[in-house]
Amino acid sequence: MSKRAHEEPAFVLHRYDWSESSLILEVFTRHHGRIALVAKGVKRPTSQFRPVLLPLQPLALSWSGDAEVRTLKSAQWQGGHVMPTGDGLLAGSYLNELLLKLLAREDPHPRLFDLYALAVQLLAERGGELQPLVVRSFELLVLRSIGLLPDLSCEGSNLAPLRPELRYVLLTEGGLRQAHDDDAHALRGDQWSALQAALDAPSPLLPTLRAAAELHQTLRIPLRNLLHYHGNVRVFGTRQLMLDVQALSRRHLPGNPSIRPAVPAPESPESR
Repeated sequence: MSKRAHEEPAFVLHRYDWSESSLILEVFTRHHGRIALVAKGVKRPTSQFRPVLLPLQPLALSWSGDAEVRTLKSAQWQGGHVMPTGDGLLAGSYLNELLLKLLAREDPHPRLFDLYALAVQLLAERGGELQPLVVRSFELLVLRSIGLLPDLSCEGSNLAPLRPELRYVLLTEGGLRQAHDDDAHALRGDQWSALQAALDAPSPLLPTLRAAAELHQTLRIPLRNLLHYHGNVRVFGTRQLMLDVQALSRRHLPGNPSIRPAVPAPESPESR
């Protein structure tokens, strides 16, 4: 029997060319998880879907079909905010890549969907100001939502409660352990416990933003290691794009003054 969905809350994560006039969409939906849709004829100038099916926009999608790739029937913009720009757009693209790499197809995560929608709204409204914190907080939340983040209130080896005054480091495998003198990315036990309490809140994005406000730089490398390990990648494409831009900019500076970038290359979301 054909599977149908009607006006399902969704976001487009990525788009692929399928033919001269059609696209394959990777979308994140509230009740069906990550699914693939074919949008037939969407690239034609007369298509009503063309101005709607953009990433980082809240949509209501309807589709049908029982194959791995379903057929899009309708798409409506839900309003609320415009697409993020500048650093916010880059950060939003990174969040999309995290979901593509870490979420299995057709595995619903309605709570994570709501957190993602709020994160995108914050990037659209206050991207320049909150971009580093939104990125770091969402990394924590997506790892927590899919069961890949260890408990941050106890040691990983023996589940002993953290001592507030001691420093601990987050390992790719094994959770938290007491830090050595040369561990550069360690936090005190009370700081890890505050992060865990924020993640346990009923609506955890804003509490996590506050808890990570002074910690996001220290968390960057441990979380990157976790994400690369579980996403089975050496570097995320969004970060590689920025590394390439920065390398191009360096080649065109003092050594070749005939071509100079108008502005410095931005940092990637992972490096914030």
